[in-house]
Amino acid sequence: MILRRVLAGAAVLGLVATPALARRPERAPGVGTANPSALIAAEIAFARLAREKGQWTAFRETAAEDAVMFVPEPVRAQQWLGGRKDPPTAVQWQAAQVWMSCDGTLGVTKGAWQRPDGTVGYFTTIWQKRWKKSDYRWVLDQGDTLAQPLPDSDMLSASVADCPRGGPRPQMERPEPAKGAPGMAGEGRSDDGTLTWSYRVGADQSRSLVVSLMKNGTMTEVMRSDVAAPKAP
Repeated sequence: MILRRVLAGAAVLGLVATPALARRPERAPGVGTANPSALIAAEIAFARLAREKGQWTAFRETAAEDAVMFVPEPVRAQQWLGGRKDPPTAVQWQAAQVWMSCDGTLGVTKGAWQRPDGTVGYFTTIWQKRWKKSDYRWVLDQGDTLAQPLPDSDMLSASVADCPRGGPRPQMERPEPAKGAPGMAGEGRSDDGTLTWSYRVGADQSRSLVVSLMKNGTMTEVMRSDVAAPKAP
């Protein structure tokens, strides 16, 4: 289930202000416009919305039209979340790692979550930039429980893809949002092709998510999340 931990206020604000994640004026997507701090800001706003308006309300209001989540089978988030009642207390989460394409059109956040009952785990969220509104909506969200919480970290790590050699690539035409149920496999990429993701779900509902980033002229796997099949009740 997609559960995560509220970003720590003062500590995170300090991290956003660090040179590695310093805020820059927003520009139209293009070569060199990656801005990892924009994803941190999106996570902070997401967490605040969950606290103030409710957990599933926040997920619904920040999801792309064709966003996918796992329950544990893959579902269209907007359909699954539609009309779902918010729990009394929202889960909390803290982003720890960020990956972003060179052009800033696609990014990934990963971190830890905590349920009110003390259960802990991790999450991975893929964010896509909307051209017209110049903001981010999540297109895939997944995670799993952990026996022990992830180690606390005072610093966020951010990695930006190398920009395409030979200048910018032609901008992709984005397909119309899918309407039906998602398949047992899915994938996506940034407009400049420097960040890609893909997931595969087994017949037993186990799944894998892989994220790759352009580094030194090669697409390099930078994150893999393998989730075991759910245990029988």
